[in-house]
Parts: sequence; C-alpha cells; structure tokens
Amino acid sequence: MQGNLSIERMCQLTGVSRAGFYRSLQEHEPGEEDMEVRSAIQKIFAEHKRRYGYRRVSKELRRRGMLVNHKRVQRLMRKDNLLAVQPKAFVITTDSDHNLEVYLNLASRMKLTGVNQLWVADITYIRLHREWVFLAVILDAFSRKVIGWELERTLAARLPMAALEKALAERKPPPGVVHHSDRGIQYASGAYVGVLRNHGMVPSMSRPANPYDNASCESFIKTLKREEIYANEYRDLDHLRENIAGFIDSYYNRVRLHSALGYRPPEEFEQDANAATMSQGATMSFFRHEEIFRPMWGSSWRSLGATTAAAPDTHRLDEFPAGYSLAGCAPAEPASASPAEDDSGGDKVD
Repeated sequence: MQGNLSIERMCQLTGVSRAGFYRSLQEHEPGEEDMEVRSAIQKIFAEHKRRYGYRRVSKELRRRGMLVNHKRVQRLMRKDNLLAVQPKAFVITTDSDHNLEVYLNLASRMKLTGVNQLWVADITYIRLHREWVFLAVILDAFSRKVIGWELERTLAARLPMAALEKALAERKPPPGVVHHSDRGIQYASGAYVGVLRNHGMVPSMSRPANPYDNASCESFIKTLKREEIYANEYRDLDHLRENIAGFIDSYYNRVRLHSALGYRPPEEFEQDANAATMSQGATMSFFRHEEIFRPMWGSSWRSLGATTAAAPDTHRLDEFPAGYSLAGCAPAEPASASPAEDDSGGDKVD
C-alpha cells in the first residue's frame, strides 16, 4: 500500500499491468520484489486459512498478476514455515450388504458437456468430541459444485434425502439427470429412488469396491476434512453445521481454486462455460473399446440428455446393456443389474 492506494489500483490509474509492474520491480529492486512476493504469499495463505499448498498459491499469484514460478513459491513457503494442513486416513462407511435393487453404472460411460447431466452423491462421517455425525453431499460432476448437503446424527435414509431435496430446490433440473452413488442402503432405499423417479432422474451405482466413478465427490470430502474439519475445533453439531455452511457456500463453491477446473472456482467455471456447449447432451458409450452406437430407442433416449454417434447396425439384441429395455433408457422394472452381476452384460464377478 502507498498511502490509501493499493498496487492494483495504482496500476489501473497509470495504465500499467500488474505483471509488468512486478517484472520491472524484479529487475530494478530485486530485494523489494522478493518481499512483495513473500508478503503476497503470506496474505493468500492467511486468507485461505492454511488450506492452500504451493501449487494453488502459485495459481492465485498468477490470477493477481504476479508471475512467480511454483518452485520459488514452494521455497519461500518452506522458508516462512507456511505449511498447509495435512490429510488424515479415510474410513469407508458404506453399507452395501442388502437385498435392495441396484442399478447399472452409467457414470463411467458418460462424457459431460454441461451442468445437470450427472450428479454424484456420497456420505461421510465426522467425529466431534462426544459423538459421531454424518454428512451427505451432492455435487454436479461437470463443475464439481456442491449443490446439496445435510448434516445429521444418524445414517438413516432421511439424511441423503434432505441433501437431495436441497439440490433439487437449488438446480430445478430437467428430466434425464443421472444420479450416481455407491450401493449403500440409503441410496438404494425405495423412498430415495422414488424421489429420483418423481423428478425424472436416472439412478446409477458404482460397482462394489470401485469408487473411481464417484471420485469427484470423494475428492471434495477429502478437501473438506483436510481444510476445514481437521483444522478447527467444534463445540457441537450446530457449530459444525455453521462452519461447513461457510466453507461450502462462501469458500469452496465461490473462491477455492479447483485443479480439475483449470484452477478456477466451481461457480466461475460454470459462468465461463460456453452457452452452446452447456446446452448439449452428454455422450454415452456402452462398449469397452470406446465404440459409440445409436440405439433403436427412438425419442425416449433423448429424455436422458445423452447423444450418440452413428455406428454399425450389427449389434444383436442381447448386446444391449443389462437391465435396459428397448422402450427407453431407464432401467427396466423387472430386470435391473443385480449385485452378483457385472454391468457389462451379466457375467459373474468375484
């Protein structure tokens, strides 16, 4: 600061870019430029409450007009003892030992082009001083934005149901959105699936012991625990709920740079997405060798929001995905994928 003017404001008044100013400063006053960089790093680190490592700090410096090599940022952060909070071990809490209906994995076959094509959901636990509480979240897989969440003391079906209802109220999605989750009993319950059906959504579930199709949700949970939960102490459930609301709504969705989004926050990524691209449907393939074919399902396929490219018409009737009928893309009522079958066509799995 010079008087009441920041460097950014002075650059605007003089018509000089911030990057150009810092390059000139480095050439003529290397010591002062080094102090400016260290000051900016410390400010970013404090603003993000020890959540940013050197990679995100480097990206944030560039967004602010300071072109600093990430190795230099790493060295300066180590020198100033600016250490980001570290992750703890992750514990699996999914209960998939049930006799409820499970559904074909559609997420692994989708190539997303916009929002409201694929939602991913998960549940995790959080330990307070004297009790365990549980958090259910739903993300839009295209932008990684958290669109619904709920915190409760129980793992009952009403927990993910409340998160789903918040997501539906937030997005008001068109029919055909794919909802992907693990095979937990909460997501397979008749009440939960009934809400999905009532809103024209298509259920999708991961294969056992294969969380990769839900990786974006797992990644968010890891980020939440490392950067918020493990970095703070909470008095009770209400205090925790207040802090999680602040982290998700004010920080993660709006401010935090996401590496999978080109180091942009989820809301900014959605705003920058091209309107024409956003209006396209997701591409979906049902074949292992990345073949895309146009099924003979007529207009009902379009209700899923997916588009397909032409391919040979030599596929036999028994090559259609397990659990699907020719009447549409929604799983057939009497024949959905069973837990003892693989989603590629009914072969037994170990």
